[in-house]
Amino acid sequence: MTEIPYFDADEVRATLTFERAIAALEAGLAAGVDPENDGPRLFSPAPDGEFLLMPAQGPEYSGLKALTVAPNNPARGLAKIQGLYVLYSSDTLAPVAVMEGSSLTAIRTPAVTLTGIRHLARAAGPGQEVPAAPSILIFGAGIQAAGHIRATLVDFPDARFGIVGRTQSKVDGLIAEFPELGIRDRGGDRDDAVREADIIICVTTSSTPLFDGELVKDSAIVAAVGTHGLDLRELDEALVARSDIAVEGRASARRENGNLAGVLTEEDWESGSRPVNLRELVTAGMTRGQDRPALFTGVGMSWEDLLCAAVVFAEGRRSTGR
Repeated sequence: MTEIPYFDADEVRATLTFERAIAALEAGLAAGVDPENDGPRLFSPAPDGEFLLMPAQGPEYSGLKALTVAPNNPARGLAKIQGLYVLYSSDTLAPVAVMEGSSLTAIRTPAVTLTGIRHLARAAGPGQEVPAAPSILIFGAGIQAAGHIRATLVDFPDARFGIVGRTQSKVDGLIAEFPELGIRDRGGDRDDAVREADIIICVTTSSTPLFDGELVKDSAIVAAVGTHGLDLRELDEALVARSDIAVEGRASARRENGNLAGVLTEEDWESGSRPVNLRELVTAGMTRGQDRPALFTGVGMSWEDLLCAAVVFAEGRRSTGR
């Protein structure tokens, strides 16, 4: 076996910009990637945590993301999620590259969210348009919150940001990370912040709704991508019930998306009014109701990692000659 190149976290971040990741997702979906063909991810117990395996296959490359989830690590100053991504040739099934997995996830997730938001914005009818300098409210103050701020600036460079977080030190640290943006801490007036927001992005591990969904204005776009598991939810039933909904994939949402579990019935999932998936949203768009917010909600899928990992390999090999 020839030497397999390894791309560390710095190389992943340098190669896979948010612009490049979003472009790869859109191109893959336009070329026929179907989220409904994605296999379920695999969970297995690990010491004081769990293993998470996410396999995906494609015509040129296939891949496996192998992560560990250690809930006690943050209290020890360590990362909660760690792991590797292994990229394989689909022709020979030989491994062709290994890359650091957490950095890949930290870019992939915001890129998916902004792909959904971008196309929900493009589907806006009269009076629903996202302003040139939108008010964007983010719930969460961790790595994903920072990544979503950076990804959002790709499409909304003049956005005004507000943050709501549980831990004040993390909120303060996030604000200090972006001094040029003038981010506001909206934890003390979250209801007003929700009412004002043109876009709301939720990237928390909450098990209960973060805000009153009736406060969200009809023209707003909401994205909730922080949790997976039918017992976890960032949004209340009122918001889900009054929104036009898009998901990454219907099968994955049905299995794991707690935001939808209490509202959408089996008949809803099987009917013609079921949520559009991301491929349908990107390739065909959707019709948004005039008096309804738009909602994108996802749990993370293996095909997304594969498309992004293929970019790291191709671009990294081109720039380094590996």
